[in-house]
Amino acid sequence: MSVRAHGQGAPGTPTHRRNADADWDRWPVDAYLDENYRRIHPSDAAVIRHHAGLYRTLAPGSVARSLECGAGPNLYPLMQAAAASRRIEAVEPGASNISYLTRQLRDGPDPHWAAFYALCRDLDPALPARLSDALARVRVVPGSARTLRDGLYDLASMNFVAESVTEDLGEFAALCRAFIRSVRPGGRLVAAFMENMPSYRIASGTRWPACPVGAGTVHDVFAPYTENLRITRVRKDPTLPDYGDTGMVLLRAVRRKAA
Repeated sequence: MSVRAHGQGAPGTPTHRRNADADWDRWPVDAYLDENYRRIHPSDAAVIRHHAGLYRTLAPGSVARSLECGAGPNLYPLMQAAAASRRIEAVEPGASNISYLTRQLRDGPDPHWAAFYALCRDLDPALPARLSDALARVRVVPGSARTLRDGLYDLASMNFVAESVTEDLGEFAALCRAFIRSVRPGGRLVAAFMENMPSYRIASGTRWPACPVGAGTVHDVFAPYTENLRITRVRKDPTLPDYGDTGMVLLRAVRRKAA
């Protein structure tokens, strides 16, 4: 998630901050969790229901390797992949997020994640009975969308990432294309985007770059490279902080075999 703050080049000329302009190692994990994930918000439930609609169609253990692109400290997408996936790679560039994920896997998840897992299991009973067993399939991999290998994964998930790390629409599209290419032709894609969100602050701290996108932009970026593309809009959640967004855009697709 991010906000559109213009830096300055020549006097009076706005410039767009790109992904490399932000210090992702200093992502404010605790404040971000406090604002977004200490309890289940209606928007979380909507994303979990949407993603479960894909995972329930997959036989347990049928996915050899799945990706969570730009995992951040959000555990529920990792939970949801656990029934279908034998190995889940949480690819993440930021040192603070890597540290949080590593602790969660090593020492056990924070108690508030139990409610998220209960909802995930209600929607997909094929998930392991214990959250710790689901997370045992996760491996934290330092990296980013730019370091992904083409065709390595059978399934890839990305939640609130490409639109939330750059103010440049071209870079947003390039990150999405790298995400698409990370799965083999015929591989599955599932994603969530903040809708029309400008660059934002967490807990009145650093301003982070974002690129406002809507369903039309997401469609235009994904359609040339995918098939069975399904896009769903979720209305704005009033229980979340006001980051300037207008809701969420959710996506399911299959990488086109000719892409």
